[in-house]
Amino acid sequence: MMRTYERRNLVAQHDRGGFTLLEILIVLAIIGVIAAMAVPRLLGQQRSANVKISKQAIHSLEQNLDIYATGNNGEYPQGGQEALAVLLEMGADGSEPLYDKVPADAWNEALFYEYPSTKTTSNRPAIWSAGQNRQNENGSGDDINNWDDQTQ
Repeated sequence: MMRTYERRNLVAQHDRGGFTLLEILIVLAIIGVIAAMAVPRLLGQQRSANVKISKQAIHSLEQNLDIYATGNNGEYPQGGQEALAVLLEMGADGSEPLYDKVPADAWNEALFYEYPSTKTTSNRPAIWSAGQNRQNENGSGDDINNWDDQTQ
C-alpha cells in the first residue's frame, strides 16, 4: 500500500512543475494580439516623424536660399535640382558654403528644387521631397512640398 501512495505523490509533484502546452499557447496568443495592435500605431508614428523631419529640411533649405538671395540681389538660383550646387560653393565674398552636401529628406533622398516655379504662384522656389515611396511625383501623391500649406 505504501508504494501506491508514493507513486501518487510523485506524479502529483511532477504535474505541478511546469506549464502545459495550452497555457503557453494562450500566452503567445495574447502577446500576438497586443503586438498586432501596437505595431501599426508605432509605424504610423514613424511615418509622421519622417514627414515632420522632411518638412523641417525643406524649411531649412528655404531659409538658406533666402540667405543666398539676400547676397545675390534678391535672386534665387535658377533652374532645377542642379541649381542647388551653388549652395555647396564658397561665396564670392569668401563666405563658407551654406551646405557641405545637397540637403536630404528623412529617407535620405535629395530634395527637389525648381525656380522659377511652375508649381506655385508666389515668387519663391518650389521645394519638395519624394516622400515615403521615394518616387518623384512632382510634389503630388505622398510628396512633401513647400507650396500646399504656404502661408506667405
